[in-house]
Amino acid sequence: MLYYLYQLDDWARAQGIDSDFFKAFNVFYYITFRAICAGITAFLISLVFGNYVIRKLISLKFGQPIRSKEEVNKLFDLHGAKKGTPTMGGILLVGSVVISTLLWARPENPFVWLVLFSTVFLGGIGFYDDWLKVSKKNSKGLSSRLKFGLQCVLAGVFTVFFLTNPKISTIAQQLYIPFSKEPLALTLGWGTFIFYLLVIVGTSNAVNLTDGLDGLATGCTATVAATYAVLVYIAGNSKATAYLQIPYIVFSGELTVLCVALLGACLGFLWWNAYPARVFMGDTGSLAIGGMLGAVSICCKQELLLVIVGGVFVIEAMSVILQVASFKLTGRRIIKMSPLHHHFELSGWKENTVIVRFWIMSVLFALLGLATLKLR
Repeated sequence: MLYYLYQLDDWARAQGIDSDFFKAFNVFYYITFRAICAGITAFLISLVFGNYVIRKLISLKFGQPIRSKEEVNKLFDLHGAKKGTPTMGGILLVGSVVISTLLWARPENPFVWLVLFSTVFLGGIGFYDDWLKVSKKNSKGLSSRLKFGLQCVLAGVFTVFFLTNPKISTIAQQLYIPFSKEPLALTLGWGTFIFYLLVIVGTSNAVNLTDGLDGLATGCTATVAATYAVLVYIAGNSKATAYLQIPYIVFSGELTVLCVALLGACLGFLWWNAYPARVFMGDTGSLAIGGMLGAVSICCKQELLLVIVGGVFVIEAMSVILQVASFKLTGRRIIKMSPLHHHFELSGWKENTVIVRFWIMSVLFALLGLATLKLR
């Protein structure tokens, strides 16, 4: 919306007005300026309205249900005190991203609307899931089958959008491998749907699994968002992509605004969500921001790089998969409890120690992901 303020300079010159005041509005044309403003706006929205949202959630009795002692045994002793902490705080997180994006992003960019749609769509699924948990006062919410079906719908939207857009349909079917100069010689065709489904389901559920300790998923998301802000900005710059030998994707540069908005929203939300948390994001937030990261990675054709940049999310998800597979096949558990952060808690690590160390890992994974830009 505010993007069009740059046209005030053109209007002034058309009126015969030559003023530095109107020339100053040219900054609204530049992605970097608007991205920084979007990040600051999202941060301030989260910060200013955080207390109000928390009080509202408490008044509505939207408290976090905790699994019973029979279900989680020793973990109940560690997390039992969190029962009743307001959940569904993802409304604040998602709302901050959406509002700041609508204010600062270029409205006619189709990628902006596609990523916003996926964020709100998955946030809506998470909201309904959280509401079921709160209303039934247990940790079980939306069935995994229905949740997966709705994620399939979103993957279908992405597939149709990319394969029917002549500007990006060819490049959308190629896989770009980190550390490689050339795309994998594989045309996915309508198999692109399966790939997009894996990305969207994988990222949204991986962030959801990571969201088990105060501020853990929020802090890790901030580092991934910052990294992809760099990646999408480069992907939308033809000179930079030619130099770094990565695919040039028209429209992708504007997603820098969304990524920095997500970074700012996470930092603002972390003010309330840091240990000891006053509010949890719930599935409302974790599914939304996870899906947003997956959507952004698709839009800049750096889906596989998300495995490196979002390494903490990948490790958390794999710990659950391997734990379940091991127990079903051998009757034994390979770690004390999944996801992995609970294993370290049960090993004697303090919750805050686990959180900070995982944040450190997330920063290292982000730096490694950026390093691949030159290691080609």
